[in-house]
Amino acid sequence: MILSSVLQAIGLFLATNIDDIIILSLFFARGAGERGTTARILIGQYLGFIGILGAAVLVALGAGAFLPPEVIPYFGLIPLGLGLWAAWQAWRGGDDDDDAKIEGKKVAVWTVAAVTFANGGDNIGVYVPVFLSVGTAAVIAYCVVFLVLVAVLVGLAKFVATRRPIAEALERWEHILFPLVLIGLGIFILVSGGAFGL
Repeated sequence: MILSSVLQAIGLFLATNIDDIIILSLFFARGAGERGTTARILIGQYLGFIGILGAAVLVALGAGAFLPPEVIPYFGLIPLGLGLWAAWQAWRGGDDDDDAKIEGKKVAVWTVAAVTFANGGDNIGVYVPVFLSVGTAAVIAYCVVFLVLVAVLVGLAKFVATRRPIAEALERWEHILFPLVLIGLGIFILVSGGAFGL
């Protein structure tokens, strides 16, 4: 059960944070040659992500305490809706450019934290229904795995910042992969929870 939760957490983290690789890579590119850049980006990413996790857990606790269990599977509509919206934006060519969020700002802990948290609205929308559909032990496992993977994400972003072809490929395909994963996750939550008699 825990191994299954860990594997699901890894997949969920990758799906919801792939766009952060581009943003963090840009922070690394901006702070290249400046002493302490990696530490500031790592601390900022952790602060922002802890804010995202805290918000998701609090919302899930509130919803879990006040909603009947048969309503919880319908929270799968959130990632499904986010995925459909992201697909619509990508199809229309209106996919928001995350690069603009960091333009003209210095690499500082609070800047990284703020950008991470602001970019995490979709994470919260995805994590809440998942947290509602699993037990407490699984939520703790998810959170621990997510926090470990934050350091991996920052390390990967630092690597990507020095490898231009990888960054370009991620930027090119992220707008397709992200909606597909969210739509799949939403359908999975709806079906596994028995929503709409499925």
